[in-house]
Amino acid sequence: GINVWCAAGKGTFGTEELVRRVEAAQLSRAVPHRRLLLPQLGAVGVSAHKVRKGCGFEVVWGPVQAEDLEAFLQAGQKADASMRRVTFTFAQRMVLVPVEILLLRKRCLVIIADPVLSGFGPGISMDAPGIPAVCATLFGILAGAVLVPFLLPQHPWREFWISGALAGMQAGVANTFNGRLDAWESARLSLLLWTGGVGSYLAMHFTGCTPYT
Repeated sequence: GINVWCAAGKGTFGTEELVRRVEAAQLSRAVPHRRLLLPQLGAVGVSAHKVRKGCGFEVVWGPVQAEDLEAFLQAGQKADASMRRVTFTFAQRMVLVPVEILLLRKRCLVIIADPVLSGFGPGISMDAPGIPAVCATLFGILAGAVLVPFLLPQHPWREFWISGALAGMQAGVANTFNGRLDAWESARLSLLLWTGGVGSYLAMHFTGCTPYT
């Protein structure tokens, strides 16, 4: 899938690494047909003719998705159009959201604890100085980690940082100003920019998870 494409682009699944692994495993002793079945999206980092020259194995490009591998083999290692098509459906996008949130848990604790602790006083109130900053952070996370992949096909830009910033700013307006157009104070504007920045940062994490870029 798309993880192979990302790894191939970074070189961790590339020509030299593949040749090195084949030779280290002494694959030629165990595989008489001298063919390597590789995922299609690995083609961005693997040169078939260099692999053959380097280790003597011929590269056969398999389907995009691992779930199509059985059908590919049954068809005599021939792929139909659907096996070659790269998709990024709603379900494929949404399955990434929990992973992104999980990876953020430690950062969230630090980011949220700082403004909360800075706003401690004799009582707890939604008007406490730290609470708006916490809300702005949470809205930024919602925008960048959830709204961007959710609405990805509707975004007018291919650049994820722009889409994330736009989603973050929209979420920031809803959170910070509550529909009040006369509330353009410097503190509120700072929170708005912070929400946009958080959304932009998190949206860029999807760059290696999608064929859009």
